[in-house]
Amino acid sequence: MTAHRVICGIDEAGRGPLAGPVYAAAVILDPAKGIAGLADSKTLTEKRRLALAVEIRERALAWSVAFATVEEIDRLNIRQANLLAMRRACQGLKLTPDLALVDGNDPPDLACTVTCLIGGDAIEPAISAASILAKTARDGVMLALHEEFPVYGFASHKGYGAKTHLEALRTHGPCPHHRMSFRPVREAAERMRA
Repeated sequence: MTAHRVICGIDEAGRGPLAGPVYAAAVILDPAKGIAGLADSKTLTEKRRLALAVEIRERALAWSVAFATVEEIDRLNIRQANLLAMRRACQGLKLTPDLALVDGNDPPDLACTVTCLIGGDAIEPAISAASILAKTARDGVMLALHEEFPVYGFASHKGYGAKTHLEALRTHGPCPHHRMSFRPVREAAERMRA
């Protein structure tokens, strides 16, 4: 068996929220330029994630961030949109990987060998790096959407189904960045039309 030469880690951010795109990142780390502190992005503070994201972009051999839109999520379903974002991230790399290590148990269809690792964002540095890039990119988009639609509180919950978000949906109905295929959003829209 031949050894894999170019290995990328892939992870997503934003599969579960009620609003905003789903993001994915692919990262090929440089073995000669280690990055201390890589971990599952959800376990890191926002400040630490942002600092690591800069370091990853500077020190990785290659990295790419991609997304699938709310329209794609509603048309395809969240699983297929998530896989699409992962494919786009991998295709955006300036190096072609031999092996993709993907967080979770749902492999995207890629041109290279794919290995899924459940909890991979906590144990595989390349996946941790992808997790950090995907989350910081998506969080940045949700902060921008908060400026445009402050009534929903996107800055605090990033589009997840927090109590304040659900209350805002009931009061104001969905905005164009909500995922209409998600039940709480669909129900809020129906209530507004009733």
